[in-house]
Amino acid sequence: MSDRPKLLIVEDDIGLQRQLRWAYDGYEVIVAGDRAAAIDALRLHEPAVVTLDLGLPPDPDGTAEGFATLMEILALKPDTKVIVASGHGARESALRAIADGAWDFYQKPIDIDALGLIVARAFHVHELEAENRRLAANAKGATMAGLITAAPEMLKVINTIERVAPADVSVMLLGASGTGKELLARGLHDASPRRDGAFVAINCSAIPETLLESELFGHEKGAFTGAVKTTPGKIEQAQGGTLFLDEIGDVPLPLQVKLLRFLQERTIERIGGRRPIAVDTRIVCATHRDIDAMVADGSFRDDLYYRLAEIVVRIPSLAERPGDAALLARHFVTKYAKTMNPAVTGLAPDARTAIDGWSWPGNVRELENRVKRAVIMADGKLISAADLDLAEPDDAPINLRTVREAADRTAIRRALARADGNISNTARLLGISRPTLYDLLKSYDLHD
Repeated sequence: MSDRPKLLIVEDDIGLQRQLRWAYDGYEVIVAGDRAAAIDALRLHEPAVVTLDLGLPPDPDGTAEGFATLMEILALKPDTKVIVASGHGARESALRAIADGAWDFYQKPIDIDALGLIVARAFHVHELEAENRRLAANAKGATMAGLITAAPEMLKVINTIERVAPADVSVMLLGASGTGKELLARGLHDASPRRDGAFVAINCSAIPETLLESELFGHEKGAFTGAVKTTPGKIEQAQGGTLFLDEIGDVPLPLQVKLLRFLQERTIERIGGRRPIAVDTRIVCATHRDIDAMVADGSFRDDLYYRLAEIVVRIPSLAERPGDAALLARHFVTKYAKTMNPAVTGLAPDARTAIDGWSWPGNVRELENRVKRAVIMADGKLISAADLDLAEPDDAPINLRTVREAADRTAIRRALARADGNISNTARLLGISRPTLYDLLKSYDLHD
């Protein structure tokens, strides 16, 4: 049995069958000439990717048989990436095929190199989705519930979280806004022995400094004007569980002292109180700030830092997680279309290209917001790049050499990450030869 990826080619032209079989010698190619043979091959071989000519017998001059084959393939194996081809009314066929669930479209006459890139990308996306399903199936309990990723960089973060969860140590999560710090904190809590206790979260930057102390430590009745009853703070509310201090870098210095005292003694005093209260809670904190620089300039106490940062986990931005933007976009489309616009069925090709090329400065939060808005505003079945409002910035470089070099570097880095550094697989993803890839690596100094 071959361990090469399985590619099913559904094409009735014998000459074209031979050409395609020869062109894709890196795959295990299975060929079918009509719908019945295609379905038999699908059941037997379960290929990840199918190229489908819409003009199949007994209707080679039309598309009816091709569309019927497409629907049957997706009904049997919904995760199969079907790439359709037709020379009959190409634009209309493309829109209909993608609306019906096809992954991509190409027009005859076939450009072997262009189709090769589409096929390689389809295999990669299928592999990412399969890996994400394996991760979900192997997850322990509710660990990382709701976190969708297949990027090696993020999988390492999840592995670290799962390993430190059972140890009763303080954890500091460092990452830009929108990278999922609270989701990871909840995952850590759910994987810990404290999972049956409360998970209490507080955003330290969202509460005025004058109220933050009361929110954290609570107050006694009559402690200040408006304190009409005794109120436990967030630290007490997390007794036996986990307290998540988001944006810890925004806590003012005077309150940092009181937090340090709690971490040292594991007791608190409410505002207006006269007796210490013992509290057993685990602290997980997060910030998007450069906390090391804050410690160096004295705006964050070093002794508090060392108490909070027994374990430090750095979360990559979405731009540093190859493949995750597309994976998450499809998830958000499905999530929001159900309730906000059931007519929307997926992403148009230009939207997928735009998502893959965007830098996502707002990370997952920005992606989710853009997709949510696009689902609401979309007029058709497919969300376009325009619906997502993804356009080239005004200050983007227009020098062709600069643009090409930047694009080459980005594509090579992404392909290397997707292929785990394997040069042969990287070259295949990029659609170039190994010698050409070596020349580019040397030219752009990307050997490391």
